[in-house]
Amino acid sequence: MIIERIYIGAPSGDSQQEVPAVQVIAGAGIVGDRYFGRHDEPGQNITFVEAEAIESFQDLHARPRDLSVTRRNVVTRGVRLNELVGKEFIAGGLRFRGVELCEPCLGLGQALSSAALAPPAVVKAFVHRAGLRADALSSGELRQGAQLECEASGQARA
Repeated sequence: MIIERIYIGAPSGDSQQEVPAVQVIAGAGIVGDRYFGRHDEPGQNITFVEAEAIESFQDLHARPRDLSVTRRNVVTRGVRLNELVGKEFIAGGLRFRGVELCEPCLGLGQALSSAALAPPAVVKAFVHRAGLRADALSSGELRQGAQLECEASGQARA
């Protein structure tokens, strides 16, 4: 289970920027991200999404591969994020708690819609597959390529 990509969303709402590493602050999230320090919603510190969910959608709808399309911060590979709701886990040596599923919204539906695929159909395709909202429990650097471990086993799962 690895962190494949990391993105920071600009506060102005511009497109996300892929970065090799970010600074995470416990209770506040990713330094420089549009949600840094905000507490409007549960699990707003950081969001994770499975690369496999994005790629499945893109393959099914003949879209080019782009792992930034969901606007989540961290793209993982080899982990079922839904299983981490309510659990603590470690990513790149930093501790997080899965708060809730990051369900798709109309904004995601509109961003990924096309003449052949209406926004509600996009939202339906990503229900329970659009990622995980999490709280940062420790501070430090999070890097692409880092391992993700589940707290219960203490071991990385493949």
